[in-house]
Amino acid sequence: MFGDMMGMMGKIKEAQQKAEDTKKRLENVYIDEKSSDGLIEVTVSVAGHVKKVDFKDELLEDKEQLEDYLILTLNKALSRAKTTYDQELAAVAKEGMPDIPGLDMFK
Repeated sequence: MFGDMMGMMGKIKEAQQKAEDTKKRLENVYIDEKSSDGLIEVTVSVAGHVKKVDFKDELLEDKEQLEDYLILTLNKALSRAKTTYDQELAAVAKEGMPDIPGLDMFK
């Protein structure tokens, strides 16, 4: 039984390391998002960091429109990034879960 516990602890530690490695990798995975008319484009990392914001000069003429476009487009990109981030970490967690009786609900 002691050997089983040590084996499970090793698997848990390995899963934690894989999760940390995945988080680091996702800092360099990017999502591009454009407004429906293509006037603004943003790039965010899956980890939720804004990398780039680009917009057409015509948006400079209307500050309120620029702000609205920026908020909407960033929120869409960040939502997609969060979904991807969560899915990647869930896959790593599921893969690394040791077989512990009674914990089948996590698989």
